[in-house]
Amino acid sequence: MSKKVLMILTSHDRMGDSGKPTGIWSDELAVPYYGFRDAGIDVVLASPRGGVVPFDPNSLKPAGENDAEVDRMLADPVAQAAIRNTVPVASVNAADFDAVFFAGGHGTMWDLPGDAGVTRAVESAWGAGKVVAAVCHGPAGLISAKDPDGKSILNGRRVSGFTDSEENAVGLTSVVPFALETRMRELGGLFEHGPDWQPFAVTDGKLVTGQNPASSGLVAEKVLGLLQAG
Repeated sequence: MSKKVLMILTSHDRMGDSGKPTGIWSDELAVPYYGFRDAGIDVVLASPRGGVVPFDPNSLKPAGENDAEVDRMLADPVAQAAIRNTVPVASVNAADFDAVFFAGGHGTMWDLPGDAGVTRAVESAWGAGKVVAAVCHGPAGLISAKDPDGKSILNGRRVSGFTDSEENAVGLTSVVPFALETRMRELGGLFEHGPDWQPFAVTDGKLVTGQNPASSGLVAEKVLGLLQAG
């Protein structure tokens, strides 16, 4: 039977009160999406609101100027249909999938942590022993989820995500609702990272997290490794 991955994306398109547009960071969707699809894995895209999802305009260039996977996504009618018609995450049973994957982009910081459907998806997948993964700001989708014992699923586990240093470097420390690295540490996560902007990802059991956009492929590879191992 084919493996299935649920990719959960943000529905949020504005950076707080700044009015600046945001959304998904394109590489963080495109690179894992094709990593999974090219491996023969079925991919379903979901979001808190369902329907079309926003992209951070800073992550998209004219066709032919993006990374190969992003240009492929822009020209792929199957991918474009999925992006325009994401499934409302609250309507999905995440335990029916082999893995749940959170793409990043700053939009995640506003809508994923407080979304009951997102939290339920993570907790049901985790409770069923499925792979749970996130990259860059995607771990914002994990911070409300708890183990059956009531503790954060990050507690005592090796994790990574967009660092406070990287947030400061892009000038958004005062814009985001919280600092992701700091919050993950507060929840008991054993936060690890590499140099700013360099690929870095960690696996702890069936939890896989990556630091930044450059880590998207590495996180996808680690997820594939876990899926292939059974």
